[in-house]
Amino acid sequence: MATPSKILLRLAWRNLWRNRRRTLVMLAAIMLGVWSMIFLNALTRGMVEQMLIDGIRAMPGEVQIHHPDYRDDPSVVNSMPAPDGALLEALARPPVTGWTGRVKVPAMISSERENRGVILLGIDPTSEAALGFRPQDIVDGRYLEGVDDTGLIIGRKLVERLETRLGKRVVVMSQDPENNVADRGFRIVGVYQATLPAQEEMFIYAGRSTVQAMLGIGTGISELAVSASNFREPAQLLQHLQAAADPALEVLDWKEIDSYLGLMVDMMDGFILVFVILIYVVLGFGLANTLMMAVFERIREIGLMQALGMTPASILVQILLESTMLLLVGLIAGTALGVVSLLPLRDGIDLSAVAQGMEMMGSGAVLYPSLTAQDLLIANLVVLVLGILTSLFPAWRGSRYRPVEAIARG
Repeated sequence: MATPSKILLRLAWRNLWRNRRRTLVMLAAIMLGVWSMIFLNALTRGMVEQMLIDGIRAMPGEVQIHHPDYRDDPSVVNSMPAPDGALLEALARPPVTGWTGRVKVPAMISSERENRGVILLGIDPTSEAALGFRPQDIVDGRYLEGVDDTGLIIGRKLVERLETRLGKRVVVMSQDPENNVADRGFRIVGVYQATLPAQEEMFIYAGRSTVQAMLGIGTGISELAVSASNFREPAQLLQHLQAAADPALEVLDWKEIDSYLGLMVDMMDGFILVFVILIYVVLGFGLANTLMMAVFERIREIGLMQALGMTPASILVQILLESTMLLLVGLIAGTALGVVSLLPLRDGIDLSAVAQGMEMMGSGAVLYPSLTAQDLLIANLVVLVLGILTSLFPAWRGSRYRPVEAIARG
């Protein structure tokens, strides 16, 4: 007659604590493995996501629409008309969460003392704020007040390079559609700070209508930038816009626009996967070794239980129950430890000491850990399943002993 399940559960729980030292060591190993997996996974995922967000904010937009020749020759000659018709209707529907049209051309900025090559962006400050360039990025002065604002916003680093300051006048030069020099005097009305310092020397911002008038392109724009809620997977947004845009225009997502950023994200995702697999393998071998030793220490006990009528199947179930209980306790404690250890870091980790290295990777100097419920669920399920699988051999080995031989060997 099979041993009742309640008795098996009670025996399994008591057997765990008969050798407290062995059980506590194994619990500590499971806790440490689960904690390190959750903690380092959150840090790595946070770095990848921040790298992706910073990269998209530098473009910005998950999907961009250009004249087909614009990316090879980013001049006003390769401008396109403002969106209308089917494209304008598509921009007003989900999955679109924000969009803006901007003029974006190479330019030269000159102060009284220095000059620098930059990218001049003529923007609509209201719609631009939804894509990443926001009023809170301004650290001195003010944000642009409209598309016809005649002021100029430049980066903090560029201010230092030009040896100028807020309120000073600078001259911005570019080319019009006839390849003639188009220039205009601007007064610096704002200074911004970017997540990546290199951006502060690259981009300058002015009102879109002001830049259009300076270049003589009417209402033409250089690019249309569009964002959605799921920045990591822009395929749905890309298909939505491709169906509505003029076939003559080039519609690309951020993975195609910035292939380096896409490669870095894929590489970091691969690193996370390799790391998690290593943790699982080490944890699995440790659990299998501990359970095997537990079986060897209890050979005589297993023989006595068989002699008293316990079937091999019941012994196998009991050992599997012990490993499952051990795993569950370790997983609960390890998950709790992982979540608690991440709570003090939710406002970010200051990595300014290695800011240059982080910038080379395309990430800012502040690292924000990212932990999702899906990560926790997957980590716990995989460890539980792997632990049970690695327990099968010790359990099977224990159930195969013959009572007389087991008692004699014990």
